[in-house]
Amino acid sequence: MTQWAGRTAVEIAEAVRRKEVTPREVVAGHLARIAEANDRIGAFRVVRAAAALAEADAVGDRTDLDRLPLAGVPVAIKDNLPVRGESTRNGSAATSTAPASADHVTVARLRAAGAIVVGLTHVPELCVFGTTDGVHGTARNPWDPTRTAGGSSGGSAAAVAAGLVPIALGNDGMGSLRIPAAHCGLIGLKPGTGRIPFDLHGGWFGMSEHGPLATTAADARLMFSVLAGEPVGPDGSDGASRGEPDGPRRLNIAFSTRSPILGVRVGAACAALARRAARTLSGAGHHVATAHPSYPLSFGTAVLARWTGGVAQEAEGLDPRLLAPRTRHHARAGRLAERLGMLRTDHRAALNERLKPFFEEYDVLLTPALARPGPAAEAWHERGWVTNMLVNTACSPMTPPWNLSGRPALAMPFGSLPSGLPGSVQLVGRPGSEHQLLDLAAQLEELHPWRRTAPGETTSTR
Repeated sequence: MTQWAGRTAVEIAEAVRRKEVTPREVVAGHLARIAEANDRIGAFRVVRAAAALAEADAVGDRTDLDRLPLAGVPVAIKDNLPVRGESTRNGSAATSTAPASADHVTVARLRAAGAIVVGLTHVPELCVFGTTDGVHGTARNPWDPTRTAGGSSGGSAAAVAAGLVPIALGNDGMGSLRIPAAHCGLIGLKPGTGRIPFDLHGGWFGMSEHGPLATTAADARLMFSVLAGEPVGPDGSDGASRGEPDGPRRLNIAFSTRSPILGVRVGAACAALARRAARTLSGAGHHVATAHPSYPLSFGTAVLARWTGGVAQEAEGLDPRLLAPRTRHHARAGRLAERLGMLRTDHRAALNERLKPFFEEYDVLLTPALARPGPAAEAWHERGWVTNMLVNTACSPMTPPWNLSGRPALAMPFGSLPSGLPGSVQLVGRPGSEHQLLDLAAQLEELHPWRRTAPGETTSTR
């Protein structure tokens, strides 16, 4: 039943619980869409067609469908998270081909809620960069397949934006959820520190978090609540009720287009869309003022040290001859940062102390999600390290502060760029404010609707 491809997770789960459609029919419809579009989009490294259908049948046979918030919902998993019975390649030729013996805790929580894993999605090698390409394939933006889907959760974002799955699981160490969400016109939520179990090697010294990619605020909230282990009612209402019942209260919102990275500017088109979003929120009754966080001068070097140092940890034990040159150089920089003692300073505490007065005055920070449109979908893994660093930094300077600080941050669609690609803004909140950010996203979604999936992929609109 291919008509279920392109529906939201909330709609699918409700229909399955009401027995209007079976999990097998839902999964079969999405597998048909994957077979039709994946070669063009490059979302999946592995499609678990037979296994997913068998697991759909098992969900359909359960007697507690009425208690499963994600009953029968197909989900894609980023290929750096273990999925039982599948290899975890992390975008590399150097990683093991052995199947994982157990699911990652986040995958297990999705399955316990009734979701069905249909496949593992492409990532750049070791999830280092903001373009998803490598020895296993290239993830393309469904809105314009000549452009990258972003990274490192690029395959997951491409799958959702093309309507191949309604939701997908990714993670975010420097913007790896928010960057592809912004490129592909999705909501990508990086939760705050500790809200979702991380349970992966290193985590880039505490900068990485797992989170949802979705086409609506309701789907993002439902998936976040499941991943966070929050009580979720059969229709998601328990998780949703954690937000304000009549939409977000009147918030003090700071608006800024100032880049936290010296020498990198936000392009005019991205800044203009963020200003429109600020005016929309002001018109909705929020107090919006232009105000800029005070970033320490050491911010750039602190983030770079953890980014490179985390990759150096992940590269330990891997054959360097099988790593791409840019990955080897990144790991080498991380080992140097370790020798220089750059990873022994508590930069998170220093940054949050610097940001404390700002977030005492403002509930939410609104910024552009990106500084400029994404680059072409090319073999960036074959290019030099410096070239990749410059391209990544120029495109996405706005995301890394919130990985270092550990605060929740959300990218969401807003308007369109002159090229026709989706525009996107970022919302940043105080610790524990994930539901408040989702409330605000839902309000913007209502006031400024977006097309949920790329034209030509499905006919789904919002």
